[in-house]
Amino acid sequence: MKLLMMTSAILCMAISSCTKDKTDYKAEIDTAVTEHLQFKEAARFVKDGYTIRINTLNGTFYKGYNEVRVTLEQGSSAVQPEEVYCLPIFTDAQAQQTTGPHGYKLQQQVDSGYFSSYIVFTEESQVGGEWQLYMRFSIGGTTYRLNEPVQVVQQANKNLNMTRFTGSDGELYVIALISPQKPRIAENQLVAGIYRFNRAIGTPAPAEFPDPEQFSYEVVQGYTLKLDPRMPEPSMGNHSSPNNEDLNQRDDGRYYGVVNYTMTGNWTLNFILLNQLGEAVKGTVVPNDFTPGVNGVKSELYLDILF
Repeated sequence: MKLLMMTSAILCMAISSCTKDKTDYKAEIDTAVTEHLQFKEAARFVKDGYTIRINTLNGTFYKGYNEVRVTLEQGSSAVQPEEVYCLPIFTDAQAQQTTGPHGYKLQQQVDSGYFSSYIVFTEESQVGGEWQLYMRFSIGGTTYRLNEPVQVVQQANKNLNMTRFTGSDGELYVIALISPQKPRIAENQLVAGIYRFNRAIGTPAPAEFPDPEQFSYEVVQGYTLKLDPRMPEPSMGNHSSPNNEDLNQRDDGRYYGVVNYTMTGNWTLNFILLNQLGEAVKGTVVPNDFTPGVNGVKSELYLDILF
């Protein structure tokens, strides 16, 4: 009987804490999470009389996944190039150069009048560290090249977090969340990009325009991203939710799953990344223990979420 009363008291304290934390988190959500739906100009460059405009959601380059749309103009008239390429390169304080996942060749969207692609910026711009976009486009058989610095800022929306890690196979991976920007208390479609760095062979020769094969990622094919969402706050006991679905790849190359958020607040998306053979590349199983009063255990591969 005493044991039953103690258990009931603990559960009541946990439920009371959940209610309070939920209210606090909701106040934070109302001011912190904004869903950006409009593409605005993030950068504008001029090369030999041509104006190149790069549009992104909210007109900002963020650390993490960015959809980019490029248009060209000559004077006040739109111009349709034959092809457009874009290579993002980060140079740190030691003059070491790296890149992030990106679609090097942009895809023409004929009906919309722009070229589209994506860039996953893996670092924020910082003192001693700079991102540059190396661009190449062709018009009338003539090829033009340019490179310009861009400012990359912190992604304030944790629902669009990313992580970079070395897998058990020794390869460098990036997982970037793409959607949803603003989840609901419901079953949400979860979309992510999973990329693997293509290790360069040999040393790149000095050049005004870098060799894109020395700075490239590939979309990971046929993997599975196992999902176990938890609320790791001490008052939440690291509890999970029902009806979640692991992320699997679709024809567009992205990975799709379902995450069921049963309340607002801090969530952790615990992952295990499996290769085509079902072998774990990164990630660990999270215990099912209910742990009120202590921080919940996380997988070695995870992303923190707040909504």
